[in-house]
Amino acid sequence: MGKSHNAYVYGLLTVLCWSTVATAFKFSLAHIDIYQLLFFATLTSAVVLSAPIIWRKEVGGLWSTLRAHWRISLSMAVLNPCIYYLVLFGAYDRLPAQIAQPVNYTWAIVLTLFSALILKQKPLLTDYLAALICYGGVVIIVTGGNFEGLANVSSLGLLLAIVSTVIWAGYWIMNIRDSRDQRYAMCLNFLVALPITAVLCGVFSSFEPGWVGLAGSLWVGVFEMGLAFLLWSKALRLAENSSRVSNLIFIAPFLSLVFIHFILGEAIVKATYIGLTVIVSGLLFQQLGANKRLAKMPRDGA
Repeated sequence: MGKSHNAYVYGLLTVLCWSTVATAFKFSLAHIDIYQLLFFATLTSAVVLSAPIIWRKEVGGLWSTLRAHWRISLSMAVLNPCIYYLVLFGAYDRLPAQIAQPVNYTWAIVLTLFSALILKQKPLLTDYLAALICYGGVVIIVTGGNFEGLANVSSLGLLLAIVSTVIWAGYWIMNIRDSRDQRYAMCLNFLVALPITAVLCGVFSSFEPGWVGLAGSLWVGVFEMGLAFLLWSKALRLAENSSRVSNLIFIAPFLSLVFIHFILGEAIVKATYIGLTVIVSGLLFQQLGANKRLAKMPRDGA
């Protein structure tokens, strides 16, 4: 009971971290550009993720993992955080947070489709229905319930938001095949990405973000890229039923709207509430189908 309780505590803390992300992105991008935000957030996350490894005196293991798996470490770092966050920040820079965040949240649907194409996992009917439901919710949010509303939405921003779901799903497909020790994998992603993001920032921007922009990037680095990962990993390790803890993530987009409204001052329109409810319903419907598939799988020794 103690472990289960702690799993929910860590899970809820993770949800709280993720709920602030959309607001932090928009706040930061009002003061710095995407290259500065990427570099300083990556630097912050690298420090956060390295700290436990240094504390446990496992730097030798980290270095050995990098030497043995430098190709996958470089590939994963280029994909996430470099390309993924450049695309995602580009979307947030062009769209209201209440549009960018729900669209990005549909990455789980893309992951299912990728799993069918790449991993040859046969999708269920519920997967296809869930995809239709989720993207129906996206249409509601983007159009505001009226297709004339498309004229007020950045087509490039919307494209970037959709592409971010493809990149993130692709990253998790690669992660499934990643043979690195997971204690070191995410840390190496950010450490390897650090010099790449530094070059991008130096070439296309500058290393003078200003104090307000720097504070925003530190928040993103800690609560989106670093601490949230550590908390979520801890929650899943302690959970007696990981699917129940995973369901906590569906709280995040709704709580995020609260921060978007009260901190950013965006007026949350009715279509956003309706569309987000539709998206989350689709994701829950998909998860129900996945749970049924697992229940039908033969057990060891059966």
